[in-house]
Amino acid sequence: MDWIEVLGMLVWTGAGGLLLCVLMWIDSLFTKYKDMEEMKKGNMAVTTRFVLKLFAQGYILSQSIDHAQTLWTALLVSVISFVILFVLERIVEQIFRIAGGLNLEEGTQQGKVPHALLAGSFHVVGAMIIAACL
Repeated sequence: MDWIEVLGMLVWTGAGGLLLCVLMWIDSLFTKYKDMEEMKKGNMAVTTRFVLKLFAQGYILSQSIDHAQTLWTALLVSVISFVILFVLERIVEQIFRIAGGLNLEEGTQQGKVPHALLAGSFHVVGAMIIAACL
């Protein structure tokens, strides 16, 4: 491995890390609670859901980087995948709310870890499905 490959790896890693931060920040704008504030308070449910969301986004990013020819393509695919995953999450959470009377976001904010695990698992499974399409 020469220095150009190392530099390229640093650029791709930095761009991916920055994109993950931006996507997680955008995602937090759509929750009814503040992720960071809840995590600072020790809300294990919010932390669990956040970690699963981060894993899902990281997995999609890793797969888009693995399959892309250029950095911009990888980042664009990751952003599009984020939007798809976001829409899928909203649809599934709505179905659970209507059909099962289960409000996953509210339960997560209240510290109910099972709600957070279920909501977070939607992200992980969705990420696996999306990544398989790359």
